[in-house]
Amino acid sequence: MGIAHADDEPNVGAGKCQVIKFCVNVSVGDKTGGGGGQAGGSQGGSDNGDSKEECKYTKVEPKPPAEFPAWKGADPKKNDLYFYGCTNGGLDNQDGFVVLPTGPQPPAAQVDPQVLAQRAVDSMTLLGPDIASPRAAGKYTVGVPMWMWVNQGATTYGPNTASASAGGVTVTATAKVSKIVWQMGDGASVTCSGPGTSYQASAGMTQSPTCGHVYSKTSSTAQNGKYPVAAASTWTIDWQGGGQAGQLTEVRQTNVQVSVGEVQVVR
Repeated sequence: MGIAHADDEPNVGAGKCQVIKFCVNVSVGDKTGGGGGQAGGSQGGSDNGDSKEECKYTKVEPKPPAEFPAWKGADPKKNDLYFYGCTNGGLDNQDGFVVLPTGPQPPAAQVDPQVLAQRAVDSMTLLGPDIASPRAAGKYTVGVPMWMWVNQGATTYGPNTASASAGGVTVTATAKVSKIVWQMGDGASVTCSGPGTSYQASAGMTQSPTCGHVYSKTSSTAQNGKYPVAAASTWTIDWQGGGQAGQLTEVRQTNVQVSVGEVQVVR
């Protein structure tokens, strides 16, 4: 690590430049650990493993002069300047520099548990609904109740669990779909709090008890003669770790085109 004047033409891409006059080149090492993979299985939870990295303070030596802006007015005679970074750069503070009173050891690097929670969520590969009905190949009829439901998988409905670690902190997050909003293509919107109920022939012409829609006109005037149906699932993610807990949300969408016709009467 070193301090270079602008006229020394340092390699800016390799370090943190604060002003035109000074550039600090630092190295925080190589990435350690790996991210979790996609959850598997069609039912229940799945743990994708830990996503780990190192965060640390790197002392800037020799000390920059007092006018170096990273000091932010602090006295270089009474303080030390550190560069704080993580191995993948994802948890750096905004400007990368921290001023600490002169002492034998810097404090342990701190990480934001919510940042780790989001990293755990990103490793889950959460997807939009796996639509079982309505089907693109299906034929539906005006006035006949349509039953809507989705298949339940770890990445399409949940629950799905993953963890992420950094700086000695581990956060575990569990995600599950809390609702699905269906845009039916005819102007109607249907919100379902569960996966829906699969249709059985014994139900006849009754409406779905949990998630359904009745079209009042055909799709003949829609583009390609089909209604564009969009199902957007809201994933609710509860996380805890590092002495904190919280909740995040993610939205994922799946689209399908549905053909709706009229009953043909044979005379």
